[in-house]
Amino acid sequence: MTHAQQAADSSKALYGGTQQRRITVRDLAAAKQRGEKWPMLTAYDAMTASVFDEAGIPVLLVGDSAGNCHLGYDTTVPVTMEQMAMMSAAVVRGTRRAMVVADLPFGSYQEGPVQALRNATRLVKEAGAGAVKLEGGERSLAQTELLVRSGIPVMSHLGLTPQSVNALGGYYVQGRGDEAAHQLLRDAKAAQDAGAFALVMEMVPAELAAEVTRSLSIPTVGIGAGPDCDAQVLVWTDMAGMTSGRMPRFVKQYARLRETLGDAAREFAQDVVGSAFPTEEHTFH
Repeated sequence: MTHAQQAADSSKALYGGTQQRRITVRDLAAAKQRGEKWPMLTAYDAMTASVFDEAGIPVLLVGDSAGNCHLGYDTTVPVTMEQMAMMSAAVVRGTRRAMVVADLPFGSYQEGPVQALRNATRLVKEAGAGAVKLEGGERSLAQTELLVRSGIPVMSHLGLTPQSVNALGGYYVQGRGDEAAHQLLRDAKAAQDAGAFALVMEMVPAELAAEVTRSLSIPTVGIGAGPDCDAQVLVWTDMAGMTSGRMPRFVKQYARLRETLGDAAREFAQDVVGSAFPTEEHTFH
């Protein structure tokens, strides 16, 4: 490869590239061909999205994980279409370059392809999302096919599918054992054949995730699925230490924003109680 070709490839990089337009599914496919790995984070509001966009994160997921980490629910199941549309629109408004993928929440596509198209259209047309994500491989095949035929890019989600947590009996590693592994591989290929542009694998054994990644021409996105996926995604409130309780094994904590916010709140409270705020410089006359 010549120096000019290397420079061109560098400019096209998903993370660290110089392109200012929105990232598209074609960019993700090209990154897979180049063997380039890339990061994805969740975002649920304009301010956080703008920070991640300025940091160069190429793909932002407006996840129904907001149910757990922002809306106070125990699971993602109660999250509504109205909430997803509102948060997705905010994230789109807060970004310029990142591709915004919006989750279809529980109950918004399980009835069938027509329901899926109606709700996905809301996220793309009203909120401005660049793609939608839905759970399931073979069981969501008809939904994926219709959305793709209708011009809506689809990211599939396999392994631990949080919307099915009640059926799964909890948050456990998926794909262990020959039968489960073969089913996950079939689901992954079915999602690709149906037109999905990428595949999220959550809490899947690393060896199985690596096999799926090698078997597919579309990029895989891991969350607790080992280092061999084409991309990695984290829920930002986990990686920034905003959640309380036990941290999932697959999460690396990159900041302690819960402590930072707590310290700032206590300092503000002490200033108010002690009449140290507001001072003259903060006062109008």
